[in-house]
Amino acid sequence: MKIAVPNKGRLQQPTLNFIQSLGIRPLMGEDRALIVPTNWEDVQLVLVRTEDIPSIVEAGAADIGITGYDYVVEARARVATLAHLDFGKAKIVFAVPQDWSVSSVEDIRGEIRIATKYVNLAQDYVNRKGLNAKIVKISGAAEAMPSLGAADAIIDVMSTGTTLRLHGLKAIDTVLETGAVVVAREDWLSSPEAETINMIITLVKGTLAARNKKMLFMNVPDDRLNDVLSVLPAMKSPTVTRLAKENAWEVITVVDESELARVIFSAKSKGASDIVVVDIEKVIR
Repeated sequence: MKIAVPNKGRLQQPTLNFIQSLGIRPLMGEDRALIVPTNWEDVQLVLVRTEDIPSIVEAGAADIGITGYDYVVEARARVATLAHLDFGKAKIVFAVPQDWSVSSVEDIRGEIRIATKYVNLAQDYVNRKGLNAKIVKISGAAEAMPSLGAADAIIDVMSTGTTLRLHGLKAIDTVLETGAVVVAREDWLSSPEAETINMIITLVKGTLAARNKKMLFMNVPDDRLNDVLSVLPAMKSPTVTRLAKENAWEVITVVDESELARVIFSAKSKGASDIVVVDIEKVIR
């Protein structure tokens, strides 16, 4: 089967890192190769433009793809979104010059020109907001268009807002919240690759579920067990096993990383000792 991944841009390296976290390792050879084998004998990576991935998957040229949700919406591709990933998060925003005395879309009067590579997204937004606007299609940096006189405003991706500010622009509305997603053809369940796709999606969800979670191992004396259990969180309940040579128990549980310090301190104060913290790669539910 083939997995379409970005060949460049801000999503490329996070995507490759995520795929490797699933246990799928690309066997890179020629740098310009578009189809790359992996350590999974029946899985190949197809390196293509991020914005083309939804259409490539829809056409069946790749079985699944990892791309930005904004490109899925822009392409109006008939694909199934199988998972939202935890990277590539950004906003598609409507931005105007900082010296405009407007704070919202409703303040804009008259006809304006909006430069964007997101033509479909922009047209839908203009229609929804009732703006009198002409869409100026571009393929390069949108931020420069107002200062060049090619447009009055832009619709473009924003991560931190720094680039907008450098070009004298301000975001006054969010058009779309976006992030990396895994997509497949709408009929993927009836495809010959359905079992492999389902296996990969299980690994994807398991990897996401394990993010920012730690496993705790600790020893607890018999007479302190209930006290320690009372302060321990768990996905269902802690695992408790009697130690072979002592009148004590081994207790195992899973903790969100943000709660780790508090839980360790509470468990230790209740009588736990020999506390070990272990990273978790996947949680398969």
